[in-house]
Amino acid sequence: MNIENEGKGMSLQMRMGIGFALGLVLGLIVHATSAGADWVQTVTTYVTQPIGQIFLRLLFMLVIPLLFSALVTGIAEMGDIRSLKRVGIRTLIFTVLVSSVAVVVALAVVNLLQPGAGVDPELAQRMLADGRAGAQAIVAGSPDKPSGIAAVLAIIPNNVVKAAADNDILAVMFFALAFGIGLLAVQGKAADTLQDAVQGIFDVTMKLIGYVIQLAPFAVACFMFNLAALFGWDLLIKLGAYVGVVLLALVIQMFVVYPIVIRLFAGMSPLHFFRSIQEAMVMAFSTASSNATLPTAIRVAEDKLMLPPRVARFVLTIGATANQNGTAIFEGVTVLFLAQFFGVELSLMQQTTVLLVCILGGIGTAGVPAGSLPVVALILGMVGVPPEGIGLVLGVDRFLDMCRTTLNVTGDLTAAVVVSKGEVHDQPLEKTATAA
Repeated sequence: MNIENEGKGMSLQMRMGIGFALGLVLGLIVHATSAGADWVQTVTTYVTQPIGQIFLRLLFMLVIPLLFSALVTGIAEMGDIRSLKRVGIRTLIFTVLVSSVAVVVALAVVNLLQPGAGVDPELAQRMLADGRAGAQAIVAGSPDKPSGIAAVLAIIPNNVVKAAADNDILAVMFFALAFGIGLLAVQGKAADTLQDAVQGIFDVTMKLIGYVIQLAPFAVACFMFNLAALFGWDLLIKLGAYVGVVLLALVIQMFVVYPIVIRLFAGMSPLHFFRSIQEAMVMAFSTASSNATLPTAIRVAEDKLMLPPRVARFVLTIGATANQNGTAIFEGVTVLFLAQFFGVELSLMQQTTVLLVCILGGIGTAGVPAGSLPVVALILGMVGVPPEGIGLVLGVDRFLDMCRTTLNVTGDLTAAVVVSKGEVHDQPLEKTATAA
């Protein structure tokens, strides 16, 4: 996810960092000198909280068309049904399985280490008091959530328009997946025109989110002021624990899961693999963009890993959209961290829902600037965690974005190596792996 500089002015990430620091410092000063004062209540109620809510509402306004269009186009661009029988299906299976492992790793780490636990529940509720009305507007569509078999059946919508109106993210994603497969199966000019129209929806939504994200520095400053004014230094401790847990989950996926997959399913030396893709990893970290790294990844796959060009290009192009392990990990850790922070106990069914949405959300948010942010906020609303809690993580998102994009690109190259193993032009890969 690349955030470009606006002309010769200061970059957005720099402005977000300034907003984070400014809000944090001012909040800490207020916490130390005027905690509980009436004027602080007035400022948070009528200034900082409304600004944050405007930012959140704009994101929620765009999340449904974003996820629908991204999922449909991601599937439709796989080619045709015959392609799906071999490379397409194998790529899809790899994506789902490895993404599932990534989210399981994330949920296991955050449940084990409990980075958000230990905050006084009364303080957490006080922080949310001013934004309660806005939060209710976001989650009001699903006050009575089904459970058990009813929850499984509810994934299949009987009215997709109503599901979208109710922010039923799983139902909308199910319809988008089915629609994308149907669009893939239909041939003809009309289907091509429809696919172009859906692509247009995606392009427009992405552009609008780009505009909305320009408000992020102001939202970050307001969120951090509210949080720091209430929690003080305890906030910094919790935020550091959150960053550490995200990085730990990313490291496990990068240096434990991927090497096992590469050795077992591709017969390649993991050391040779990581040596060969260093250029792509550096590009991914510096740009924080899977799409911007795609040309470098394709060149590395063909010239360094010696993969068949037709397979490498297909898998890496689809992977830049669909195989987002780092994004899935980030979303899973963030949702559970905020649930712990605000004292919301998530049942096994709710955590399973988080897992499923994070897997699908990795497909729906790829390549979109700060695209994981609205998905995280929507998941929070689904499981009963106050969505405005995402203000906690906005200030450190840029660094985590760079880290998770590196994992995303590495995962795409891992998929290309594994899928290439079974193809006709597999000889260069075998030779390279043996030499390694």
